Amino acid sequence: MTELHWLPTIPDWRQRLRDLPSDTATAWDKAVALANARLNFVHTNNLDETIRRLHPTGPEALPTKKVRLAVLGSSTLTHLLPAIRVAGLRRGIWIDTYENDYGQYLQELADPDSDLHAFKPTAILVALDTYHMTAGITAGMDQDSADAALAEMQDRVKQVWTLARDAFKCPVLHQATLPVHLPVLGNNEHRAPGSRAWFVSRLNQAVRAMAEVEGVDILSIDDRAARDGIGRWHDTALWHRSKQEVTPGVSPLYGDLVGRWVAAKQGRSYKCLVLDLDNTVWGGVIGDDGLEGIALGQGSPLGEAYVAFQEYARELSRRGIILAVCSKNEEANAVEPFEKHPDMVLKRGDIASFVANWQNKADNIRAIAQELNIGIDSLVFIDDNPFERNLVRQELPMVAVPEVSDDPTGYPVALADAGYFEGLSITDEDRERTSQYQGNKAREALKSAVTDLPSYLRGLEMELIWKRFDKIGQQRIVQLINKSNQFNLTTKRYTDEDIIAVMADPDAFGLQLRLTDRFGDNGIIAIIIGRLQDNKDLYIDTWLMSCRVLGRQVEPTTLNLIAQEAKKLGARRLVGEYIPTKKNGMVKDHYAKLGFTVMETTEAGGNRNILDLASFTPAETFIHVVEG
Repeated sequence: MTELHWLPTIPDWRQRLRDLPSDTATAWDKAVALANARLNFVHTNNLDETIRRLHPTGPEALPTKKVRLAVLGSSTLTHLLPAIRVAGLRRGIWIDTYENDYGQYLQELADPDSDLHAFKPTAILVALDTYHMTAGITAGMDQDSADAALAEMQDRVKQVWTLARDAFKCPVLHQATLPVHLPVLGNNEHRAPGSRAWFVSRLNQAVRAMAEVEGVDILSIDDRAARDGIGRWHDTALWHRSKQEVTPGVSPLYGDLVGRWVAAKQGRSYKCLVLDLDNTVWGGVIGDDGLEGIALGQGSPLGEAYVAFQEYARELSRRGIILAVCSKNEEANAVEPFEKHPDMVLKRGDIASFVANWQNKADNIRAIAQELNIGIDSLVFIDDNPFERNLVRQELPMVAVPEVSDDPTGYPVALADAGYFEGLSITDEDRERTSQYQGNKAREALKSAVTDLPSYLRGLEMELIWKRFDKIGQQRIVQLINKSNQFNLTTKRYTDEDIIAVMADPDAFGLQLRLTDRFGDNGIIAIIIGRLQDNKDLYIDTWLMSCRVLGRQVEPTTLNLIAQEAKKLGARRLVGEYIPTKKNGMVKDHYAKLGFTVMETTEAGGNRNILDLASFTPAETFIHVVEG
């Protein structure tokens, strides 16, 4: 299934493409909408050509970082680049691409005067074709020879990664090797050490293990081809004619796989799955059919399909995706299956936000985002009803709404194939996310029960556990830096290499802060990076926090820590900067509220603030601070 089946068709798509305006901002929004349609190879190229002709460098102001992606490979890759750029457009990201001269990827990496170095990529995709990766491998090899060839190829791949990262200090995505070779032994191909088909299997396994050590991500087109059939991904005749390893027909899907990685690197993967209930989570209408009448569980193929969908949703929850319910129902009826039906996989405790009423679903989805305190553009809504899907798409175009039929067997497939929840790793914070949101509800209940804020804060029994950046927390640190948008003073984005550099810099510090209370562990809720300047000012390079802990005195407590660590470096003043974006307006006066003096404002609405450490008095709060 290599088409973008989870996206809706737009009947007047071509006319809307022709009508794209020359005004950059308007054209961008309309082009993003056109990219979020079920496009084939021709449509994809037409959209890319049109938007690049109208606006060669893209809009000046975007909520995302522009990306310069170098695609380095050993075969013809030009036909894949428009699909990569459109996949970025689909996610609101402008991607410029570069392709090395045919076969010259290693030479261009090694030559500082090459066009590649002039391009200065901010991300690199290494796309080495299977024939190149298996050159010299023959069925006559014994085990030792095959092992030596595998080790040599691993070294060559690692050399490419090292050259790329040393030169550009940017993330690297490595394309898995496609299984295009035919077997020479048959079912027991693994018993032929020199089989090219078996060598590819071993190579992909070895490269994945090496990537874990080296911090490189994998573009798993081998897994995708295993699902779709290798014939959809590779045409041997086309390879011989034009050295295109990946067929043009599958390029929209290939580009989307790359695009979702780019989005994940910018923290733009979706966070929450919003579920309709009737005929989506179970078959039938609970209000009409009753608990005994809905289709769910063993005994019917339809009931088992709904169970399978619930199991997939629960697996998403276990890896950190928030689950919510948005249903047109009486709440008591909607909750009943979660609490009483023996075949319900999802339980009420799995749902972080449960909204069941007769209001329109667009308004209810807004309420869910507000309750969870997450951006509405981080929600995915799945509903069997085409009317509800189209309503939400129209009213909330920033919400992802997969196109599904009334067959529940396709629901998990649509979510998986769409890559909405593309992740780069799983942290302990991700696994505990649902319990953290349930804890938030308990905190709100306590807040409602007390009559004054100090009593509420004292009753939380909060403890702030802080420590310097370390390798154990590195994944979560990078994840937060690239995902946090609202409470983020500068919204700077950093890679693993950047965080390692902070850890190694004697004139800088990175702090990771965890907040616990009587209701549980909130996880890592704040990241701070401070850099000592030559004039002994400590520049607060990064200050970001989770919005779910606002109003609990975490901000002044964090400032106490910053001042403490700045003094250890010999700083005389703190310098805090606010750089405005479309999403971080809530922290515009953050430093002024903490007692900084505003020294400078910008035309864009930003500001620069100073705090003299000699006269600074740490704030008294209800938070107990512990170094972890």
